Amino acid sequence: MAQNRTSSTESSWEIFRKYRIDQEVGFALPNPLEELPEKYNAWILTAKNLTELIEAGQLREEVEKLPMLSTDDLQEYEQQCLAHLALGCITMAYVWNRGDDDVQKVLPSNIAVPYCELSEKLGLPPILVYADCVLANWKKKDPSGPMTYENMDILFSFPGGDCSKGFFLISLLVETAAFSAVKRVPTILSAVQHRDKESLRQALLDIADCLRKARKVFEEIHGYVDPDLFYNVLRKYLSGWKGNPKLPDGLLYEGVWDEPKQFAGGSAGQSSIFQCLDALLGIQQTTGGGPAAEFIKEMRTYMPPAHQDFLRFLETCPSAREFVLSSDDADLKEAYDNSVQALVSLRNYHLGIVKTYILDPAKMQSGEEKTEQVGQEHRGTGEEIYSSP
Repeated sequence: MAQNRTSSTESSWEIFRKYRIDQEVGFALPNPLEELPEKYNAWILTAKNLTELIEAGQLREEVEKLPMLSTDDLQEYEQQCLAHLALGCITMAYVWNRGDDDVQKVLPSNIAVPYCELSEKLGLPPILVYADCVLANWKKKDPSGPMTYENMDILFSFPGGDCSKGFFLISLLVETAAFSAVKRVPTILSAVQHRDKESLRQALLDIADCLRKARKVFEEIHGYVDPDLFYNVLRKYLSGWKGNPKLPDGLLYEGVWDEPKQFAGGSAGQSSIFQCLDALLGIQQTTGGGPAAEFIKEMRTYMPPAHQDFLRFLETCPSAREFVLSSDDADLKEAYDNSVQALVSLRNYHLGIVKTYILDPAKMQSGEEKTEQVGQEHRGTGEEIYSSP
């Protein structure tokens, strides 16, 4: 029997492996590399010293002196991820520099060409996305130790002291905590297929418990990220060039395109977790049109292609929600409601984070009457508002 259970567990993980989803860290990149082959040292060194170069007024000069490098020697997926992260951080620093009105509208070809080549290989846009700055921007201090804030650090950061570390790592830890809920996917799919109400009920209760724990992790952000520092410093380096009045036409990628291109900045909306749970629980966030639905659809295109495929796979599976609603089992319906409410609670807590870290500081600077407009302008700057199911 034990052997059969093990075999079943191993078989269920095939669902995740084919979509580049790790058993331990979920949608995050497991054990990201910290170094590239020697010829790319200049990229890594520059990315590691962004803050010092910006403060010394030397960032753009140093970036413009970087050699034009081919990406042909970056054959491994993990190498491409690290290079994309490093060039993404360099790009954001080059464009925004000191975070004032001195905005660079052209990315030089020595960065733009290899960056766009890597983006094409990875199926990602040439801008710093959530998959870069959160999912691939971490390491353990003690490789054999636990995934805890105290035992972790980030690879690259922006000005603002430890704000980058706090924001990126707490986002990652919320991501991995919430992934514990996603681990129930094989159980739920099997339970719906075999009409196993008890297994489905238990899996839904497990999901609710996992999401409540993820919210507890989320609460830790207040101890590591200062709202004023986030809004006035870090947020600017996460800003994109789509719908941004400082770059109304977008960014020109020299040597790649003849016209500027517009891309949204990094955002929690680019995390696969929430859209995965929506699909799993049958919650429709993208129906009926409107800005929120369009935003969610657009953010999916900023996810790694394998994760997009996983979401599409879930959307084609038999609906757990329809099975529950067609059931006359009150306990099963209660378990389903509990899982949905736990997801709503996590999203609502995120709304509070948006208010604390974006809307309230924006209100202080812009005046209360502009708050709604400000909320729209800052989508894609590290946070965004989810609608509750």
